[in-house]
Amino acid sequence: MRDDEATATAARRRMTTRELATWRALIDTTDDLRKLMGAQLARDSNLSPADYQVLLALSETDGTRLRSSELAASIDWERSRLSHHLRRMERRGLVRRDECATDNRGSEISLTDDGAQIFRAATAPHLRAIKQHFGDALTPEQFDALADILRALQEHLHPQPVTAHAGEEQA
Repeated sequence: MRDDEATATAARRRMTTRELATWRALIDTTDDLRKLMGAQLARDSNLSPADYQVLLALSETDGTRLRSSELAASIDWERSRLSHHLRRMERRGLVRRDECATDNRGSEISLTDDGAQIFRAATAPHLRAIKQHFGDALTPEQFDALADILRALQEHLHPQPVTAHAGEEQA
């Protein structure tokens, strides 16, 4: 069966009870992990998962500085949500907002020294928690299988268009 025929058949077929139970288990498990990891992060570092996400994105950029619109896009947040959250983080001394030199409508967000220090201190316990609650539950073979599953889901959600050369048939 060709790929397009297999896709059409899969699109017509209803999901089985087992498949739906697997979907539900995925949702429930990721929710459980998110809650557990968030609570542990708050206990260990006094950071929320949202704080950590912002600090991580800033720490991964050159110069630990991003335009607010770029930061919102990189963490997939609405700009208004980010603006409110940054205000709270700014009051706590974790980040600083500066006017953007090239665009007076935007701002640049940067880590403060305190924010960078708090983020570094939070990272080791957070990584230990990831290992404890996620990594220790899986064998190397299960990690490989999960990586394959996630790659297949990403390719399905974000298909890359295939362009054929003139005169060639697409596969």
